[in-house]
Amino acid sequence: MHLDTAQKQEIYKKFGAGAQDTGSPESQIAQFTERISHLTAHLKKNRKDYSTQQALIKMVGKRRDLLTYLQTNDIMRYRAIIEKLNLRK
Repeated sequence: MHLDTAQKQEIYKKFGAGAQDTGSPESQIAQFTERISHLTAHLKKNRKDYSTQQALIKMVGKRRDLLTYLQTNDIMRYRAIIEKLNLRK
């Protein structure tokens, strides 16, 4: 895992309510996005790493589920996180 505790807390502070806010959908989506970008860079170098490819697909699905949850429950928070992370949807 490339994220250490300090980096995770910085992500939680930036996108969540505070440094210890690990449960909010925004902080989880931000963490998934960071991990997805790391795995994407890895797969560009190592095309035949199928276990990483499978993990990436699962992670994208989890992020999509969280985005769908946020979209149905609070559209303003959904639009804000999409804009902050520059995600296409």
